[in-house]
Amino acid sequence: MMFVGFLGCYGAIQESQCLLGTFFTCLVILFACEVAAGIWGFVNKDQIAKDVKQFYDQAFQQALMAESETNNGKAVVKTFHETLDCCGPDAATGVITPLWREDLCPKKDFMKTLSQMTSSCHQKIDELFSGKLYLIGIAAIVVAVIMIFEMILSMVLCCGIRNSSVY
Repeated sequence: MMFVGFLGCYGAIQESQCLLGTFFTCLVILFACEVAAGIWGFVNKDQIAKDVKQFYDQAFQQALMAESETNNGKAVVKTFHETLDCCGPDAATGVITPLWREDLCPKKDFMKTLSQMTSSCHQKIDELFSGKLYLIGIAAIVVAVIMIFEMILSMVLCCGIRNSSVY
């Protein structure tokens, strides 16, 4: 992305049609990749959620077996727990884990602990991919609109450079 931005900025400063054309071509390729990734992600959202749950389970097992604070599995699990406000892959593990390994679950008051007991991290991951999918879509649409404006402006500048007279 830095290279593509450099092409656009340097091409505009130097008034180079070649650099602006390369910038436009790179933007078209990135736009096509973004659209393809969005369609693929929407079609395969269930598989992606399954893969995220599998990744969480592996990290949870590593975190349970680790004793040191520098374990990557422990950091990943703590991030999942704090972000999704859950503890453990299922409800039974969510009740036992804070008693056994209090460093893995976020410290909450009693009411939050009761709500954590009823919802597992697997449920929260499913909710994230089914309920919050529109936020990901909105972000992708905003990025796509910005890229379209960049493509339009680069072509306008490139045509303006071509039509300007050289002294």
